[in-house]
Amino acid sequence: MPFAKAGDIDIWYERVGSGPRLLFISGTGGDLRMRPNVLDGPFPKHFDMLAYDQRGLGQTSKPDAPYSMAQYAEDAVNLMTTIGWVSALVIGVSFGGMVAQELAINHPHMVEGLVLACTSPGGAGGASYPLHTLMEMNPEERARFMIPISDTRHDEDWAKANPETYEQLVAMAAADPYADEEGHEMGRRRQLEARALHDTWSRLGEIRCPTLVCGGKYDGIALPETQERMASRIRGAELRFFEGGHLFMLQDRAALPAMISFLKGEEET
Repeated sequence: MPFAKAGDIDIWYERVGSGPRLLFISGTGGDLRMRPNVLDGPFPKHFDMLAYDQRGLGQTSKPDAPYSMAQYAEDAVNLMTTIGWVSALVIGVSFGGMVAQELAINHPHMVEGLVLACTSPGGAGGASYPLHTLMEMNPEERARFMIPISDTRHDEDWAKANPETYEQLVAMAAADPYADEEGHEMGRRRQLEARALHDTWSRLGEIRCPTLVCGGKYDGIALPETQERMASRIRGAELRFFEGGHLFMLQDRAALPAMISFLKGEEET
């Protein structure tokens, strides 16, 4: 798949599947080279799906300057415009959900329907865990610190009772095959700095499209109570919780079919 010239950067994107247009906005550190990923799941069986590496990540440009959440949303707009999309359904996961909020607020005509997964509005509505405070940890330290936060069931007692599974989670969370690439660490830091300033709380009422807010029951990064507050602020929003933590989309088999049904306007069976 090609690069797209989008504003001041070149964005690496992939487009697969057929059906209604669906833009997928990924979370912190998202890199389409990491497989399997969302493109290998069920979404392309139902949608013409567009996913991309965000500013500072993966194969997309990594300018060494401050990034903002509004800027990330403009990157999505510029990418859609470049490939000829005037509007699309949108899924934003974690950090991507923050970007999707800005997109739906600032460009409401471009968002036909919205899924906000394991994300937060920031400000008085509640912020996701401050990942920028962990930047000085090495990958393994960060993984061990975040595992019981990402899924609150995975506490110290669980780790002792499930040592093999715990070490597999540590290895998976700490793995970064592209860590030595030029600009990689800087781009990651710039993303986390922008994330720390995210705040759409006072503007959530400006979202007009059908919206599903969803999260994991045991998510300590994007708290369940934060999902409830966010949904209450968005007119007509639906709220769903699934069995899992921050990775509930991988942990609960009901999650992706529920998102697909919502985006297609279908009643779940």
